[in-house]
Amino acid sequence: MTTGRKLATGGVIVVGVTGMMAYLGASASWQYYLSVDECVANARGLPGDRIRVRIRVNGKVARGSLSIAADRGQATFLLKGTNGSLKVICSGPLPDNLAEDVEVVVEGRLEDSALLRGDKVLTRCASKYKSKRSPASSESPAAPSEKTQRAGPGGG
Repeated sequence: MTTGRKLATGGVIVVGVTGMMAYLGASASWQYYLSVDECVANARGLPGDRIRVRIRVNGKVARGSLSIAADRGQATFLLKGTNGSLKVICSGPLPDNLAEDVEVVVEGRLEDSALLRGDKVLTRCASKYKSKRSPASSESPAAPSEKTQRAGPGGG
């Protein structure tokens, strides 16, 4: 075998192994992002073993369903969508603003079509994104009052 052929064979092997490692690393972190209704409807159709497939499910925490452990290490609640709901048992750190009727994204594994075992909950605080100005304060502060309009330059 010539030196050029040996280098080409070695290069092909290195590229092949690198490609395989990249694929395996990326596929381990792939997650499906679903709404509650999509998750409930397609639970049986998720590829592979459901317990091994990580998913993200978006929905609202149903009123009256949230139960948080005293040490804040676990929470159980119903995640509701438009037409369906999904029971969630989440272990791990919980956000401070986790509350009922709040939109959340739960990352975890679907154990069956009605139970999601989560290890991460992501919330969004809507109050941080709303304007603090009230409708009454939307008037321009530079607008002159009636008194200054009538006074005119002569002072009267």
